[in-house]
Amino acid sequence: MQIIQLSALSDNYIFLLYDSYHNIAAVVDPAQPEPVMEKLTELQCNLVAIFNTHHHHDHVGGNQKLIEKFPQVTIYGGIQDRGRIPGQQVFLQANDIVKFGDRQAIVLFIPGHTRAHIAYYFPPVTPGDTGELFCGDTLFAGGCGRLFEGTPAQMVESLTQLRALPDNTRVWCAHEYTWNNLRFALTVDSENQELQKRFTEVTALRQLQQPTVPSLLGTEKLTNPFLRWDQPSLQLAVKSSDPIQTFAKIRGMKDKY
Repeated sequence: MQIIQLSALSDNYIFLLYDSYHNIAAVVDPAQPEPVMEKLTELQCNLVAIFNTHHHHDHVGGNQKLIEKFPQVTIYGGIQDRGRIPGQQVFLQANDIVKFGDRQAIVLFIPGHTRAHIAYYFPPVTPGDTGELFCGDTLFAGGCGRLFEGTPAQMVESLTQLRALPDNTRVWCAHEYTWNNLRFALTVDSENQELQKRFTEVTALRQLQQPTVPSLLGTEKLTNPFLRWDQPSLQLAVKSSDPIQTFAKIRGMKDKY
């Protein structure tokens, strides 16, 4: 399974999954149809699935035109997004399995950003390979999504699920927010040397207009404050010993940043 990263809108990423053996493709969160159709034409392959993580327009905006172009495509989304995702046919719950070619993904229910948000996790095929996590707007490189329909407790539980995945999981988040996320992270975790190093590396990448996605989950665990609510340094920074309150305070600070 090859993963092709497509830019869309101002800072979105669309992920095209390509199986060259079967000559098929699937797309994760098509914000716009045009980049997807252009790449499919180049590859001369058929689109068989749309994997949506949640209902926001910058994740489903391309659904309808892709359905018109590829009427046999199957559209997946969370069961609680019924009626909110254009063309949705499959209504997924936690621990469901979806298939693409010879690969299988486990569905994770991760509410917080929205009430219905899900993620797709493709485990490694062989030991030593990377896993692939398509997490929409729940976990970002260096950050996490805003709480539009969920609570801090829900988001902590969701991020706990993601944090439990192996360190060599690639995090395919849907926006290029990394530089600003890490700039904020330094305001609450300034003594974190791994974070300082990562900020320098990301700054260099963005100066060259290079993507910072995907990141590795192991890196996120060391540098992303929204996965570190139980670390004493973060709790001290926000004057709270409660993990959920720590997360909520950091998220509130980021909202105003």
